[in-house]
Order: sequence, then C-alpha cells, then structure tokens
Amino acid sequence: MSRKVNRVSGLATRMPDMAGRGEGMAEGTTRDMAATLEPLLQGLFEQPVAARTLLDRIPLPLALVSAERRVVFLNQAACALTAMPRERTQNLPCRYVFRCSLCTGGCPLDVVDKSPTAAVAPVAREADIVNADRARIPVRVTCGALTAPDGRRVGYFETLEDLRLFRPAEARPEWPQGFGDMLGHSPEMERVFRLLPGIAQTDSSVLVTGETGTGKDLLAEALHNASNRAKGPFVKVNCGALPESLLESELFGHQKGAFTGASENKPGRFRLAHNGTLFLTEVGDLPLPLQVKLLTFLDDKIIHPLGSTRGVHVDVRIMAATHRDLRRMVREGRFREDLLYRLNVVRFHLPPLRERGDDIALFLAHYLKVYAGMFGKRLAGFTPAAERVLLQHAYPGNVRELRNIVEYCVNVCQDTHVDLPHLPRYLLEESGEQDASDEGGARVGPGAGQGMRGEGAQAPRGGVPGRADGPDPAGTEWAATGMAVAGSGAAGKGYSDQGVPPVGAPRGDATWAEAERRLIMEALVHARGRRAAAATALGWARTTLWRKMRQYGLDQ
Repeated sequence: MSRKVNRVSGLATRMPDMAGRGEGMAEGTTRDMAATLEPLLQGLFEQPVAARTLLDRIPLPLALVSAERRVVFLNQAACALTAMPRERTQNLPCRYVFRCSLCTGGCPLDVVDKSPTAAVAPVAREADIVNADRARIPVRVTCGALTAPDGRRVGYFETLEDLRLFRPAEARPEWPQGFGDMLGHSPEMERVFRLLPGIAQTDSSVLVTGETGTGKDLLAEALHNASNRAKGPFVKVNCGALPESLLESELFGHQKGAFTGASENKPGRFRLAHNGTLFLTEVGDLPLPLQVKLLTFLDDKIIHPLGSTRGVHVDVRIMAATHRDLRRMVREGRFREDLLYRLNVVRFHLPPLRERGDDIALFLAHYLKVYAGMFGKRLAGFTPAAERVLLQHAYPGNVRELRNIVEYCVNVCQDTHVDLPHLPRYLLEESGEQDASDEGGARVGPGAGQGMRGEGAQAPRGGVPGRADGPDPAGTEWAATGMAVAGSGAAGKGYSDQGVPPVGAPRGDATWAEAERRLIMEALVHARGRRAAAATALGWARTTLWRKMRQYGLDQ
C-alpha cells in the first residue's frame, strides 16, 4: 500500500509537466493514453492511468497550485467556470485566475498554511469569483495541502463548487415580472416568459433573435440555469470576435502538430461544454465552412478536432443568437438554409425596447436602484423633466444603452434626484432641452425631485454684487465654498464684452446651478483660460474647479 501512496503523492511534484502534454479525452486504450499522456498514475489499477485524463473527467472544477501559489493545472470543468483556456493560466498567480473575493483577505490557503492538520483537513469557504467574461459567480472554495512522501508541502489543491443554483430565492433580485435575470412586464415579454420554463426542460436547439442590446445573452443563460443541464458548464462563443483561421480551433479543438504552432492538444469549446450548453452568439457571422461542421455536429453529436482522425462524442445543447436577418442571408447565399432549419427548432424574438411600453420606466427605476447601491449614493428617483427626456428617447441601443445612461447619471449626480444637467448631452440636444439645462431651468440641489425652489428664487446676496436682494436659502454654503471671493474678484468686474453675461445682471429666475456655472465661466475668462488661476480666484482647489467644470459641461 505504501508503494501506491508514493505513486499518488508523486503526482504533485510532476504536475508542472502537464502543461506541455496532450488533452485527456483522446480515444484509444488505456495503454495508448499512458504512452502519450504523462504523468501517469501507477499501482492503483492493472495498467497505468493518465493523470490528466482522470482529472479532466472529474465534473467538479479543480485546480492544482504550486507552493508559490501559481496555477499548475486546471481541469476542464475549472476552465469552463473561469472561461479561461488552460494554457493561459499556466504559472499565473492563482489570484489572477480566480479573482476571488477572499484574495484580498481571508484566503483559505493562509489557513491551510497555519494549520498543522491541513494535510488531512481541507478548509472550505464561500466566496465570489469573477471569470474572464466578467461574470461574478458565487462558489464554495475548498483548499488543502499536497505533500511529498517525506511530509514536505509541495503545493495545494482547490475545488470550486458553483453555488448559483443553490442560492435562496430571496437572495435573487425581486423582479415585478420576469424570468431569471430578465425583467419586463410588457405583453411581448410576458409571452416569452410563459414559454421559457417548458423549453428549458428540453434539449431542443434554440435560436434567439433581436436587435443588439435586447438581452439575448441573458435569455440563453436563463434557459440554461432553468434546465437539467444547469450543473454543467455554460460556454459562450462570439462567432464574430475571432478570425476564421482561429475560430475552428476555438470551437472544435485541435491535436498537437495539426498546424504550425500547435504545440499541444486543445479541447475546444464543444468539449469544454460537455454535459452543459454551448451558446453561439452572433451565429450569423459564422463562416460557411464552419457552418457545415456545425450542421454535422447537430446531426450526429460528434465533433472532429483539427488534425484528428477520430471523432469525439460530446453531449451539448446548442443555443444561438443573432441580430441579423438569417432568412435574407440564406437568399443571398451567406448562410446555409439547412443549418437555419436545424437551429430554428425553437425561436425566441426579443422586441426592441421602444416597443415594450412601460418597460422603459421599469428599467429606469431598476437600474437607478442597482447603481445607487453599487456607488453608495442615496438617490430617490428622477425629476419630472429628466424622466420626460428619458421616456421619449428611442433607445437604438436598447436595454444596454439605457443601462449605460443610468450608470452615467448616477456617477455624475450629487443630489437626491437625477435632473437634466445629469443626463448625457446627446439626450438633451435630441430632446431640445439643452438650452433649458444650460440656462439653469432645472435645478441641481437638494429637493430637486419636489420641483423648483420657487419661481423667483434668487442667488445668495453675499457673493454676487449687483443682484437684487432676496431670500438667501444657501448663503452659508455660498460663503463656505469661496463664492464671496469669486464675487469680489472675477465676478465683480463685468465681462460682457467677452461674450459672457455679467453675474450681476438681473435675472429673477436664477438658480444656484446657474449662478455657480456663470461664476466659473467669468473666472476662466478673467484668467485667460488658465484653470489654476481661475481656481485661485474662486477660492477653490484645482480639483474642485475641474470637477465642477465637468458637472456643468465646461470641460470641452
């Protein structure tokens, strides 16, 4: 028995040699695999077993890490979870591969190092990792030490169990209506949501169509997570992101020596998605030769890696998505008609956001809540003027564009409500609200969501000479931020000949935002564009001036 233990323990010391060896799913007898794939496990069975083959066929994501905490080996399940090819992870620090929330504090490997019984008592922790597709995945990480026969520590093993399916329902976002991570209550989307649960339980091919940004990727992943394949990998391939010369190898894999530079076997995305789902986004960009190979796989579930004389059976469900008109491409000879029929078994069409009615308001409220929580801001909503502009926009980029607009608004808003000055400039120009925003027609300040602060509200008296006397609701803030200095300096000289109206010009509808914006403009004119001199005249730090210039659109 001791001889067997020594053989198994030796695996950790020889594991770095795996990087240049073949993939573990090659066909043939055990002896053939042992002759071409090393290191070997000997003494456990009648014949040697290729270690890489054994590790790759374990469905749990597994990583072997050196004593210096650099990745030595990832099995295929780990490659699918991290969305990183094996060769890319070789010798990288494990924190760069997994990007785990525990890497900055509380790493379980630290606990393993400190525990005298770590070799027989692995440490388990729950955490989040971020994969190469920038998806945050909750996992249970289990770590333990690997030791040599003399007890010397030579490395570690790490397993990662995907917890997305085991999260309680209350931990998921509370959608008014939807499916998975999808949101909506328009009649068009309700029809889609009613069909999804039943389709998820089959293995039929699915084609998702719709304009860019409508949520095709979310629908495919929601289908996978609701299916019987949810514990398997969900592998996404963008058919338009890679040149044809690389796409075939990326999809179907290759054998060592199949072409110049093929120094080792590569499994391909089909084999990485074994027992799971392969999602082909932008399938309309798939070259015609690869359309033939995809059609062959859909017929017999067998792939043929480049340079291989034998096919490999793979159990994969195919989902595809495109924003192109595939029927028109068929008529033009750019897409195979028989492949369209095979992909179009179940088809979902996602309508553009402009046709989804009240879903726009639903998305605005949802993403405002999401990004306000993410950035640590307390935002109560949109002012009526800002909401009117946002609801009237056509959103050619659909939900993706709306999400980016809301993220921008939350970034720049320093108030309790998002107002016109916080919207991207192209929205204001498109709606004709640009002049109102520049003139201060929409107030930026506390209470903006409850309407304007009085029709005749005037700027504070202390800092603007020549202004008509009136109430001073913000006089303390005016003096504290150095406005009195500005009023007695650049603001008091009058630069109407420079094209900038003097601050003292009587304007009964002035707001705090307008007064501050005009003070900045006059200080810049007086300083001949030198921002450092303008900041000094205003009594601000240069960073404060730069931030406020961005806020009022004066940094262009």
